[in-house]
Amino acid sequence: MSRQSYQYVVLRCVPRVDREEFLNVGVVVYCQAAQFLDVAWHVERDRLRALGPHVDVDQVCGGLTFVEGVCSGDERGGAASRKPMGERFGFLKAPRSTVLQPGPVHGGVTTDPAAELQHLLARLVR
Repeated sequence: MSRQSYQYVVLRCVPRVDREEFLNVGVVVYCQAAQFLDVAWHVERDRLRALGPHVDVDQVCGGLTFVEGVCSGDERGGAASRKPMGERFGFLKAPRSTVLQPGPVHGGVTTDPAAELQHLLARLVR
C-alpha cells in the first residue's frame, strides 16, 4: 500500500467561550487520494459537564451526528452533504459554532486513512 497525505481537524466542545476552555470530542480525517472523509467521536458526558455544567450534551452529540452526515454524504448533513468531498471537508474545518469548533488543520501521511482516524481518536480524544 502506498503512503498518502491526509489532513485532519480535531473537533472541540467549548462550553464557555469566555473561558477559552475546551474538550476534544472528535476528529475528521480527509484523504483526497483515497477518496476518504470520515469522523470519529466520543463524548464523555461527565467530563464535559464538569467543564460546563449547563452544556446541552445531547445538542453536542447532535452536532457530531450532523458532521457524520456531512462526511458520509447522507441526509443528516443537509445541503453540505451534497457537495464534493473536498468542499465538505472545507465546510467542516470552518468555524461556525461557538460550542462545537474545529481546531487548526494538521496533516500527515498514512497507508490506511481509516486506521489513522482511529489512532487519532485514541490519541487526541479518548
